[in-house]
Amino acid sequence: MSEPLNRRHALKYMGAPLMLPLGGTAVASLLTGCGGGSDDNSAPLATYSSASFVAMAAPSLAAPADMAKTLVNSTLMVKFSDDSSQGFSLSYAPFFTTGEMVTDGKGGKILAGGYVDFAGAPIVDKTVAGKERQFFSDSPDGTTLRKLDTAVTVPGIKGNPVFAVVQFEYTTRAQDDKTDMYGKLPSPIAVLTLDQDPATGKLTLAKYHNVDTSPAMGLWITCGASISPWGSHLSSEEYEPDAFTIASNTMFKDYSRNLFGDETKANPYHYGHLPEVTVNGDGTGTIKKHYCMGRISHELIQVMPDNRTAIMGDDATNGGFFMFVANTEKDLSAGSLYVAKFGAGFSLDPAAAGAPITWIKLGSATSAEIKALADTLKPTDIMDVATTDPADATFTKIWLSGKVQWVRVKAGMDKAAAFLETHRYAALKGGSMAFTKMEGTTVNIKDKVAYSALQNMQSSMVKGNAAWNADYNIGIDKALNAGGVLAHTLSTGQKDTAGTAINSDWVPSLTKTLLVGEDLATADALGNLANPDKIGAPDNLKFSEKLRTLFIGEDSSYHVNNFVWAYNVDTKVLSRIASMPSGAEATGLGVVDDINGWTYITANFQHPGDWVASLHGKVQATLDPLVRANYNNRFGAQVGYLTGAITSINLAKKPV
Repeated sequence: MSEPLNRRHALKYMGAPLMLPLGGTAVASLLTGCGGGSDDNSAPLATYSSASFVAMAAPSLAAPADMAKTLVNSTLMVKFSDDSSQGFSLSYAPFFTTGEMVTDGKGGKILAGGYVDFAGAPIVDKTVAGKERQFFSDSPDGTTLRKLDTAVTVPGIKGNPVFAVVQFEYTTRAQDDKTDMYGKLPSPIAVLTLDQDPATGKLTLAKYHNVDTSPAMGLWITCGASISPWGSHLSSEEYEPDAFTIASNTMFKDYSRNLFGDETKANPYHYGHLPEVTVNGDGTGTIKKHYCMGRISHELIQVMPDNRTAIMGDDATNGGFFMFVANTEKDLSAGSLYVAKFGAGFSLDPAAAGAPITWIKLGSATSAEIKALADTLKPTDIMDVATTDPADATFTKIWLSGKVQWVRVKAGMDKAAAFLETHRYAALKGGSMAFTKMEGTTVNIKDKVAYSALQNMQSSMVKGNAAWNADYNIGIDKALNAGGVLAHTLSTGQKDTAGTAINSDWVPSLTKTLLVGEDLATADALGNLANPDKIGAPDNLKFSEKLRTLFIGEDSSYHVNNFVWAYNVDTKVLSRIASMPSGAEATGLGVVDDINGWTYITANFQHPGDWVASLHGKVQATLDPLVRANYNNRFGAQVGYLTGAITSINLAKKPV
């Protein structure tokens, strides 16, 4: 399909009325898209024109309770085609707090965020004698929301059935409050059946279902997520375990023991891939893992409107910018993997011309063939790796995780290296493996621009640093801990570095900086190490076509409270719209422009009260008891969405 047809197809829904589920008291009658409307056709309806957000102030110790909870004091301003406008106050509505017993949709209860092993049995926390309990997560993360076109068979739904998928990245600590549990438990992932009130758009949890992850060999540190154009949940596995050092990786041994009951059974090559969940009409889900999209530190992927091209965040030091082009639409099980090579021009100045991108093809494969290689190969079957200079010209010097290595691919092992040792192979092939913690990725379809978050700009990006390589063409004069957001121009007619056409109309071809944070030379009165009125360590990114807004969630060790921001790409206005509990990361950010006429912004947080002395030293004593009281002694975290403080909103205006 040609580019104009692709874009026209992708944009055709944008003329529909926009409504937000800002529930509370329902409006007396609702208009088109909500099952209501007027029989009087004599006057044309004033339609939605644009939206903006009125920012909220950052919370402070003047009101400590506000710092210890999810606070939403922002306002959505809606402008209509008749030049009238209306403002709506926003608030936060959780579906549940992890650790709660919630409905399983079958008359029983299930532990929200609970961990199970490969056989589906609960994994038990035994760190406090006599108080054994099932482990549950304090770190919900990637969340997606959709309705199904297929028949829905979940009993008890009174309104419209809506389905969310939520994944749980890790749990911070055991119940003894001191045993570190990061990465030691297999990540659960759940399908939520939500009952949508047709009159208000309010969502209520009707069923919680744990997805059986055994077909994917369990899940490893699932971080961000996105929804595919065909409605599936695209998960992630970040910080892929290094197969060359796995024998000394005690965290991975604990993971294997908790998943399989055997510390040696888990295979590192089964992790660091892209899981995909399909939601079923009965509120369950099925999972498969794609092994052909590169084994990297997957933060999340964003599939373009062509249903084939995906760009990927790589949450690593000496990370790369990767792209996958599937062979077939709506099928990620086979395709070609590329890594970006940047030309000169990378700059933190948004006014700079930007850096051109070319793409190195690493290989083509099916998921099945890479899974077969993962099942049978050891790392030393694939390549030789040295951590000191072997003084051998057959080795290539690379940078990996901030350190220098020398690598050499074994004969006939290029495909295995490309898809199972992707970081090393991409560096060997000349990719610009320079980024630090490239996190969320999203797309602005109308403008054909993709966005990537860099949580921090440190080490491998800083000129003269031991992890920096000038040949990568990514260099800044000093670290920017507060990070920034990049904008990538998407183009057609691109070729790879071998001169072969790339079969996609959505290829990143130029990168510029969109937004940056600001480090503070000394902490402010509250303890912030970065300017709280600018982004700080951006992580989650989602773009709303209807609102023309880039939503940004923070994972910052530089803001005392992490924020969610709304950046209007037309007006260039950045607005703080939510604040998470102190010590918590903003996660689960998502935006769906239209589900039965309602627009949703999902938002979670993880690990509230995860104190860092250098950041929270001025607030911890005051806030710690409040956070513990709010969130189950710091063991709980919430999954939810932005809603309204008083009344429902219908953004299609009624004639008077």
